[in-house]
Order: sequence, then C-alpha cells, then structure tokens
Amino acid sequence: MLTPDRRSLLGYAAAGIAAAVTPRLFAQERATEALTSLTQGITPIGRAERADRLSRAQAMMQAQGIDALLIEPGASLIYYSGVRWWRSERLTAMVIPASGTPLIICPFFEKPSIDESLGIPAQVRVWQEHESPHALVAAFLTEKGLAKGRIGIEETVRYFAVDGLKAALPQARLTTDPVTRALRMRKTPAEIALMQTAADVTMAAYRWTYRQVKAGMTPADIGALMTAATTALGGKTEFNLVLLGEAAAYPHGSGKPQAVRAGEVVLMDCGCTVGDYQSDISRTFVYGATPTAQQRTVWNDVSQGQAIAFAAAKLGTPAGSVDDAVRAHYERRGYGPGYALPGLSHRTGHGIGMEGHEPVNLVHGETTKLDIGMCFSNEPGLYLPGTMGVRMEDCFHMTAQGPAWFSKPPVSIEEPIG
Repeated sequence: MLTPDRRSLLGYAAAGIAAAVTPRLFAQERATEALTSLTQGITPIGRAERADRLSRAQAMMQAQGIDALLIEPGASLIYYSGVRWWRSERLTAMVIPASGTPLIICPFFEKPSIDESLGIPAQVRVWQEHESPHALVAAFLTEKGLAKGRIGIEETVRYFAVDGLKAALPQARLTTDPVTRALRMRKTPAEIALMQTAADVTMAAYRWTYRQVKAGMTPADIGALMTAATTALGGKTEFNLVLLGEAAAYPHGSGKPQAVRAGEVVLMDCGCTVGDYQSDISRTFVYGATPTAQQRTVWNDVSQGQAIAFAAAKLGTPAGSVDDAVRAHYERRGYGPGYALPGLSHRTGHGIGMEGHEPVNLVHGETTKLDIGMCFSNEPGLYLPGTMGVRMEDCFHMTAQGPAWFSKPPVSIEEPIG
C-alpha cells in the first residue's frame, strides 16, 4: 500500500525542520552512517534489455493487428526508451510502429534534455511553440502508411493527446493498447533482480528503524528515520506510512495526532526504488509491552492470511482466486463477510514493478491467470475500527516452480520484522 501524503513526509525528512524533531532524533539519523549501501554494483536496465522489449512489443503488435502504440511520459516511456520526463501541457510522446524505428516527439527546447536519457535508437522530432505536436505524430504515421492504421493508446495517456491525434489523423482507428500492460506485467530476470535489491534495502531499513522507535515519537519522526536509513542503504524512498494505535484501523491512516505509546500497535508501510523498480513492505508490532490476547490473535490471523494467499498463488489460476481464498479463511474466523468490517476491507494484493501499484490485482473477480514473472504484494490486513489494525505485507513473484518471496514474512509477533 502507498500513503497518499508521501511527498510531505519526504519534504519533512529532507528539510529536518519539523517541530517534532528532537536532538535525540538527529543523533539517531546520524547513526545511519554505520549502514552500508546495498545498491553498489547493481545492473541497471540497459540498451540490450530495452531493445528486447521493443522487439517483443513489435512481435505482439503484429500478432494482434496493432500498427503503432502511443506512449506518454511516465513508467511506460522509461520502460521502452529510458527517457525520463514529466507530463505537462507541452506534449512529449513516443510512437512505436509495428516495425521499424520508434519516434519521440518533444518541444524544440527540450530535445537536449530528452537526448540525455534516450536509451534506444529512435527518431527525435521537435515542434515549436506555435506548432501542433499532434501533427508530428500524424506525419510520422502517414509516412509509415498508417494514416488509416490501428493505433493502440497506452492506458495512462491523457485525453487531450488522444483527441489531438484523432483530429490530426481522422481516419486512424484508435484503440486500447493490449501490449504494454502484458509486457510490463511479466518481469524479466533483470527486473526481478532490481526488485529484490529494493526489497533488501527496505528490510534492512526496517531492521535499523525498529530499534530506534521510542515512546512519544510521531509518525513523522519514524518516517524520517526510515527515510534516512533507506538513503544510507542506497535506495530512494517512495513512501513511509506510519500509523499508531487506533489509527492503524484505517488502511491509509487518520489526520488525528498520533504518538507511540506502550502497549499500542505501530503499523509501518514503506517502500523504495532501486534502478526504477519498487518495493512495498508493511510491518506491525506492539511497542514496549507484551501483546494483548486480541493483538496476538489478529496478528496471527493476518500471518495465516498471508500464508494462505501465498499457497493459493499457483500458475494458471485466476488472480482473483487468491483473494477469495484469504477472504474465505477470514470469514471462518468471524470477520467480514466479504469486504465488510471488521475484517479485510481491501484487496489481498496489487501488482508491483516500476510503479508501486500496477495491474493486475489480487482481488475478487479478477480473471487474469497467474504467469511467470508476475509480481504482487501480499497484504491481507485486518482492521478493527475504534480499536486497532494489523497489516503485514510482503511481495512475491511467480516462477516456474510457483511463488517466490522478495521479502519473507515475520514468524511471530515477538519477532515482528523478519
């Protein structure tokens, strides 16, 4: 899971000026100097890997009758081209034809910056401020004999880009992109290796941060510690969601003031990026006291839920069946029914890769069959409004032998990190 307010946490950690930060916390952050980077020597995605992606994409396009794909900046543009850019009213885009060299269009004054991260052979055409970027795309497709072609639109492309292309190339047949999602869902060994390193960084940061938690700390205090450790270990923090006590009953938290108190749960949901690939791991523990019977029961139920989800994740089975298996177990334990509270109020897991949340999800009704290379979070949390919540989250990837963990779940509430 991701926090909806991760930017504020990161800004806080970088500035170090929030009132909650004490000299003791600064000393603890400085202690991260003893941590050693885990990302030295990683192999980033290179030209050969991206060339293979384009080759596989074009083969799929030809098989499915797609003449070209339209991609905007974001994870999919990085995936295919290496180009790291943002979205604005000035259109930068990539067109992948079913055969031949791709095209990248961008504003004239942005070309030097685009060239810096371009990781594939591609045409780069520019448009001036008074010109239409859609006309550049239309001209390229017309030159390729695709003015009446079937053009796949990547699922995150904005409406104005689609509408502009439709106006510039009225005889083209615009359709959904069936290729990019299928490719990105199935990770290669190179992608799996980067995700494994990201998970290793997050787990090492958890182990360090867990020992630093003290009574009275706020979510921001703990998040700053986790960010400092993640940075020292070589990762880029993506999010640190920290929920304390009763706030843990709400999957994405509460705006009420929170502080660590003995005997209450601490729920942490954290992730980082290494080489463009993410981790997403959650841990729940009881601070400074022996767990109550209720805390122990709920923690053990979630642990069993994770194990059931992992066992249900078999090659060729629908992704939704994993969620169904967990929910059936929880209902037998008296939670629910279905997504009702108290119980598991959200899906069992989501896809993960270059983005923290990617298709497909482990959710009731999802018919996509599990396949080699697919990666998922496994987070069947239990939430008891007004009391507490417990979420453990570890990600796994599908192999020829079945699911394999990126991080292994903790074994007991007495050893809650793992």
